[in-house]
Amino acid sequence: MERYGMKIFRCAAAVSAFLFCLLSEVSMEAEDSSRPKLKTVVIDPGHGGKDAGCVSKDRKTYEKTLNLSIATKLGTKIKNAYPDVKVIYTRSSDKYIALSERAAIANRNNADLFISIHINSVSSGSPHGFSTHILGQSSDKNRDLFSYNMDVCRRENSVILMEEDYTTTYQGFDPDDPESFIFFNLMQNAFYEQSILFAAEVDAEMSKGPIGHSRGIWQDPFLVLWKTKMPAVLIEVGFISNSSDLKTMRSSSGQDAIAQRMFNAFRSFKTKYDGSLDYAPEGAAGGKQSSPAGQGTSSPEGTFYGVQIFALGRLLPEDDESFRGYDAVAVKSGGIYKYVIRAGSIEEARACGRRVKDKFPGAFPVKVNGSSVTRL
Repeated sequence: MERYGMKIFRCAAAVSAFLFCLLSEVSMEAEDSSRPKLKTVVIDPGHGGKDAGCVSKDRKTYEKTLNLSIATKLGTKIKNAYPDVKVIYTRSSDKYIALSERAAIANRNNADLFISIHINSVSSGSPHGFSTHILGQSSDKNRDLFSYNMDVCRRENSVILMEEDYTTTYQGFDPDDPESFIFFNLMQNAFYEQSILFAAEVDAEMSKGPIGHSRGIWQDPFLVLWKTKMPAVLIEVGFISNSSDLKTMRSSSGQDAIAQRMFNAFRSFKTKYDGSLDYAPEGAAGGKQSSPAGQGTSSPEGTFYGVQIFALGRLLPEDDESFRGYDAVAVKSGGIYKYVIRAGSIEEARACGRRVKDKFPGAFPVKVNGSSVTRL
């Protein structure tokens, strides 16, 4: 699991071709109608009330308490820097809030971004570091990566069992049944790209510390992200089961530093979001970009067909084991590198997509034109 899980996540959802058009339509109420504006952010401190979340081994620290403290510090930083941005919390006290209601709060307030804050835990004290998650279906259930993600998802999703009539509210979703995750396939396509972009900002900032070990960006079926109608990211800040992570998260200074990293990511994302109508990603004019020695090429010239196998916030070496022996080009779109196996035609791309499904369950055929990658 460790060798696959640190920096890799599989792409299983489509990138919406009309994303920025949708953003423009949503933000018509902004003072400058020609630009989208990030006006409302909903911060979700995970767990609360009768749902303590993870608990430290000495039983003195609860996840729900850490989540609320970090969330409050993050919200305060956003308010101080952007008085015109509305900051809404799903909870501001030790109160139990159903997962469905957390998404409903964001939807009712027409939020432009949803940030859910959580703490990780395992039986061993060794695993440490943070991870960032967007909505999607995990990888093949027979792989270690899937098994790890399933454990995390089951733990975070199992809180629905505390709710009355949860089978009706969640349309028969069973947190212990992998087949239940088929519900997630098409839920957030329109916000997929932006969710990845914000996740990449979070990953880059939080890698600077105080809990600097990144376990990567993951695509997972978290119920709290399921019905959100905006870009949404869940952040596992660290491991309450790891003594070093716990020491940082327990301290006020550590919590403030974590919140500052999240704020830095928010600030960077908001800058790009607010200017997205005229935001020109690197390489948009065409041509090959310079890259570190031994690494792939971003924004390759011309138009071609292929199969997108995954996407990351960084450029991988050409011989990286993540490619499983395939040759893939990196197409830089915004702050994300989309890795594509070339094909000679639409038909070949579709055939190739079927062939590589065993190694890349989330792969899909695409058309590449400069920095634009469109699902076929």
